[in-house]
Amino acid sequence: VLPNADFKFFLTASVEERAKRRYREQVEKGVKEITYEKVKEDIEYRDKNDSSRELAPLCKAEDAVEIDTTRMNIQQVADTILSIVKEK
Repeated sequence: VLPNADFKFFLTASVEERAKRRYREQVEKGVKEITYEKVKEDIEYRDKNDSSRELAPLCKAEDAVEIDTTRMNIQQVADTILSIVKEK
């Protein structure tokens, strides 16, 4: 997105964790006609399409720092990013 940015991060998480997060978010919003399985299917479908499309496929920039957020909460992710920025 910003090829000349000083810092680039590529956040990942397992499909299962992302589905749990999204499902929980939808339930909290009051969405009733939703299941964890459907959310997981939708994420898998979107991932496949995003990474295999011809125009601008989703992929990690060569110089980006990859952070697996599967076992992290949002504060831990922010702290990790800030510590990387402060190191440089």
